[in-house]
Amino acid sequence: MMKYIDALVNGFLGMVQWTWRSIIFDVPWYTNYFWGLILISLLVWGLEILFPWRKEQSIFRKDFWLDIFYMFFNFFVFAIIINGVYKVLTILFNDFGITSKSLAIVDIANWPQWVQLLVFFVVLDFVQWFTHILLHRVPAFWEFHKVHHSVKEMGFAAHMRFHWMENVLYKPLKTLGLMVLGGFEPEQAYIVHFAAIAIGHFNHSNIKLTYGPLKYILNNPVMHLYHHAYNLPEGHRYGMNFGISLSLWDYIFRTNYIPESDGKIELGFPGDEKLPKRFWGQSVSGFRKKDKG
Repeated sequence: MMKYIDALVNGFLGMVQWTWRSIIFDVPWYTNYFWGLILISLLVWGLEILFPWRKEQSIFRKDFWLDIFYMFFNFFVFAIIINGVYKVLTILFNDFGITSKSLAIVDIANWPQWVQLLVFFVVLDFVQWFTHILLHRVPAFWEFHKVHHSVKEMGFAAHMRFHWMENVLYKPLKTLGLMVLGGFEPEQAYIVHFAAIAIGHFNHSNIKLTYGPLKYILNNPVMHLYHHAYNLPEGHRYGMNFGISLSLWDYIFRTNYIPESDGKIELGFPGDEKLPKRFWGQSVSGFRKKDKG
């Protein structure tokens, strides 16, 4: 029992220390996600200000500060809280003989670095795309995902407005994806992580980008705006454009939908007015019983 308690405490304290060292620039720059997130956020926000798609939208759009809070909570605070739990689960699985390489289908450790990064990026993105669909199709999961879809005006920080339970739901499948690839992240995986943050910020930004022919591969702000549409088109009962970084999966599985528009569409979901407006209320809303009638 003590090894589980030690893992819980050490995991928590270790994450606290790492976050603090990141804040004071005491970690390698390529692992400093604290300042990396801030830099990417400022860059995308600056582009929103200079080249706004919806020009009537305020620089400090609706719920701007709520989304900023979500960004730091989900990226750092919750990561600190949950890290010890992940450490405990790792030891528990090891005790049952389940290791990071138990389910390995391929081992990419000896592949060229750029191939490792590409495969790592594509596999994890597919896992996230699939998980995202589950968040829309499984009623219990949708109750948590509603928080993200409560955004009424899109901006870069809306990328990080999501219920903390989504981290819990995404993590096991992302870990499974890693196990399939030999149970490790490539040495330069930070490139993939920073790219995912930047793409996600752009996808939620008030900037009109499609990337031209690359729109069939990369997710983009125009495509993702319609994912947040209040009114779903016929044939897309559960939504559309589920891509995280890549749009590729939506085109392959025909969940894509991009009509011609000026981008001035209503965002949200039917009944979003019933969702609490503040962080704490939204954090517990998914656990409440749904109103009947």
